[in-house]
Amino acid sequence: MTLPAAAIETRTNRPAIYDRLSAAELREALRRMHLIRQFEEGAEQAYMRGLIHGTMHLSIGQEASAVGVCAALKPQDKITSTHRGHGHCIGKGADPARMFAEFFGKEDGYCRGRGGSMHIADVAQGNLGANGIVGGGLPIAVGAALAMRQQKRTDVVACFFGDGASNEGAFHEALNMAALWKLGVVFVCENNQYGMSTSTERSMSVSNVADRAAGYNIPARIVDGNSFADVADAAFEAVDRARAGGGPSLVECKTYRIRGHSRSDRNRYRTRDEIEAWSARDPITRFEAELLELGILSGGDVRALREAVDAEIAAGIAFAQNSPPPQVAELLRDVHSD
Repeated sequence: MTLPAAAIETRTNRPAIYDRLSAAELREALRRMHLIRQFEEGAEQAYMRGLIHGTMHLSIGQEASAVGVCAALKPQDKITSTHRGHGHCIGKGADPARMFAEFFGKEDGYCRGRGGSMHIADVAQGNLGANGIVGGGLPIAVGAALAMRQQKRTDVVACFFGDGASNEGAFHEALNMAALWKLGVVFVCENNQYGMSTSTERSMSVSNVADRAAGYNIPARIVDGNSFADVADAAFEAVDRARAGGGPSLVECKTYRIRGHSRSDRNRYRTRDEIEAWSARDPITRFEAELLELGILSGGDVRALREAVDAEIAAGIAFAQNSPPPQVAELLRDVHSD
């Protein structure tokens, strides 16, 4: 469960994909990756302090896949997400303050405090919602892409899912229908090596999730999911193809979650050496180093960016704590349509 050495070294040459992104867009991508990391670390601390109840699934270590894919999307494009979807939300432009309010079960949250960690939706930004059901976003993405077709729009739907979801029937049904109708879906597998506590080596009969795309005549690419440039390059290619009417693609991002499956995970199925080896391939550190090496950022820029993110996270937590709780009298609000 390692990547070839050549795929994990920090590059010093300018990736071609950076020619499609301005310096401001690259800085924003780094900012969002920091924002995802700091948001999740802040949420984790709030959970440990008893401010958040239930559980949560952190994507620390996977930030490049979320931001790299969303960098290729336009504001009107859609995404569907997963139970490990905080990064997708922020990658698509969600407000961390409202996300924290949702975590805290408050009225100012995206779902008025009813959804919690696993069910945040931000339709205004094109996020059709996270999903607590493994593979649950796959058929939703296909339905949304079909709706775009019926409305004669060229909007693209990026469908995030994990390696475990590729063993679900919904995965195969979704790929088959999207391919049959040539729908504008980009299927993005965040292969973090484990479905809950079971490794892909023990749960899949193929070496890569991308190998399964051939059965539906869908082009697929396998990329280093800890490299923003590699993810963005594959995402732009797939999004361009979908927008031009070429149909769906599959991008498999080989990545790793540094934290356990959820807050209740005791991590007995992974070795410390494995976790430390993947931590050394941190996507944020690598992206920062690239932008510094290429002169796109200075050391002062990085410090200012980090300080601004820290302040935004602190303000977001304060906003959530001060947000009012939902009223019992409105328990059934939004349950039924008008």
